Amino acid sequence: MVLHVLAVLAAALLFGTTGTSMALGPDDTTPLSVGAVRLVIGGTGLAILAFSLARRHARRSTIAPPRSLSLSKTGIRSLALMVLTGFCLALYQPLFFLGTERNGVAVGTVVALGSAPILAGLLEWGLTRRVPSSTWMTATALATVGVVLLGFGGEAGGAGGTDPVGLLGSVGAGATFAVIANVQRRLLDQGWDPFTVVGAMGASSAVLSALVLPFVDLGWLSTTSGLIMALWLGIATISIAYVMFTWGLGGLTAATAATLTLGEPLTASILGIVVLGERLSLLAILGLAVLAAGLALLAWGSRAPRDPVPFAVEG
Repeated sequence: MVLHVLAVLAAALLFGTTGTSMALGPDDTTPLSVGAVRLVIGGTGLAILAFSLARRHARRSTIAPPRSLSLSKTGIRSLALMVLTGFCLALYQPLFFLGTERNGVAVGTVVALGSAPILAGLLEWGLTRRVPSSTWMTATALATVGVVLLGFGGEAGGAGGTDPVGLLGSVGAGATFAVIANVQRRLLDQGWDPFTVVGAMGASSAVLSALVLPFVDLGWLSTTSGLIMALWLGIATISIAYVMFTWGLGGLTAATAATLTLGEPLTASILGIVVLGERLSLLAILGLAVLAAGLALLAWGSRAPRDPVPFAVEG
């Protein structure tokens, strides 16, 4: 139990360094180029690690073995769903980095992560017609108010509030998570091994991102700082972090996992303010506090888990 807690918490802390890592990188990067390189490196590493662990898990399983991909109609449908998660993860990257680039790491990260579970719940509601709990509705209302306050806030001394394009980018990143969470929920309910699911997401996102590389400027990758940033974002915040996160979830309840993942926005906010010197307006700080309250309530409300818990896609 303790090792699982530490694994998820460590993964959340690694996820939380994403926005700051890009901000400290070369000046001539773009959200699209960084996101593509990050996934080519990280997605490939994730696929190798996750598929290896999936095979090991299958050999050691004493119960019915996890499902494996086949050319049957059901297998092709499942493969298509896994590719969809890879596409959404690839789309998440430029949207997330757009939000942090326009509005800073603290605001961009918190909006993306704050909107993600809300949008995931709304999508599940639409797909399953399962009525959300009163706790979820209250948390959603708080999170929405927090995002609105952030929209009118921004950096201290700024006149225009939060950049609307950046805000849409962060919310869009949250929307891609909503699709991933619901698709993975379905695959896990169908009996797929968690490492197979996350490995397929990594592999497909790497392939899709590789198709983007010829159309973006990668000059920054030839610099020392650019190479270090790319390796950190790929290996540390994708390959290692997702494997740790996936393994850790296997020994935790949904409530514990949801609470621990709050370490990501906390890490991102602290790094944005302390390392990058971001200064938020009073209204933006109030928005962050309200959004954090909504996330905390959402974590508390997940005390009645549906196992296996779906993966959370982080920054």
